[in-house]
Amino acid sequence: MATRPSNLSRRPIALDIADGRGDVLGDVMSLGLLRNAQYKQVEARAPWGLDVKERNRALLYLIARGTARLELAGRPAVELATGHVAFLPRGAPHVLRDSAKSALSMACDGRRTAVARVIGGRGAQTSIIAAFFDLERRPPLLMGRPSDVVVLTEHEPHVAATMSLVLTELASPGPASILLLQRLADVLVVQAMRSLAKQPACRVARRPGLLALSDPPIQEALSLMHTKIGHPWTVAELATRVALSRSGFAARFTELVSESPLQYLARWRMTRAAEMLRDTRDAVSSIATRVGYESTPSFNKAFKRWQGASPGEYRRAQISRT
Repeated sequence: MATRPSNLSRRPIALDIADGRGDVLGDVMSLGLLRNAQYKQVEARAPWGLDVKERNRALLYLIARGTARLELAGRPAVELATGHVAFLPRGAPHVLRDSAKSALSMACDGRRTAVARVIGGRGAQTSIIAAFFDLERRPPLLMGRPSDVVVLTEHEPHVAATMSLVLTELASPGPASILLLQRLADVLVVQAMRSLAKQPACRVARRPGLLALSDPPIQEALSLMHTKIGHPWTVAELATRVALSRSGFAARFTELVSESPLQYLARWRMTRAAEMLRDTRDAVSSIATRVGYESTPSFNKAFKRWQGASPGEYRRAQISRT
């Protein structure tokens, strides 16, 4: 007769799922950038040039092979080479070309296709992966004016590792190559945003927004609001938690984030509520409670003021798009 294993009586071990909520940068990116991403592979041969007008989108260029010259008004041209990544977090108008003398063609959105776009003449080749992140509703912390461009190079260890995977895949593509390259571009965007958030605090005062993450007390306050979005936070309680006076905390937060603590909290609650309305079938009353509203009517009113539509109207509009 078979014996019953003795370990069946033991209590199962719960393997918790990692929850990224509370990671401020991760929250902002997952809702405001990565979920709205589009990608295109460009094969350019000299002479070539692209004139890209300002759009409400973030852009990333990954130079997989060759060289390129990135030009933004009011600053020196940026020379890009194989292994370089240029990230424009707020879609500043710019020029991308092989040399300063090359003629420009206007760049515009084309059709969706897995085939690389071929441009230019018959000279030296440059392979580019371009990623576009629409900012139809710019998320909190991207409301300020971060740097026009962030450049990553292969000299940074994390970037070098990601670039190695990109170049390997381009050299020997296989099934699902496009999907893999898209995910690697996502990784590069995260690395670029990390680099932006780590810039010295002395630059924060001039460019409020994402750079507030380089200020420890404000970063801690943001993490508290993101981790416990439904908590009835007050300015006084947040100030106490980060060891600042109420007035000092309020002034510092407003300077670095471009809005007051409670304005930021209200905006983030509405952003999370929109995500839940879009991605779940949870009742509006349940969503209202989870984002800190005791009254469903007051939540409905706040959401319509922020979104321009009631929660029900917003959900129906999102469903009709799919």
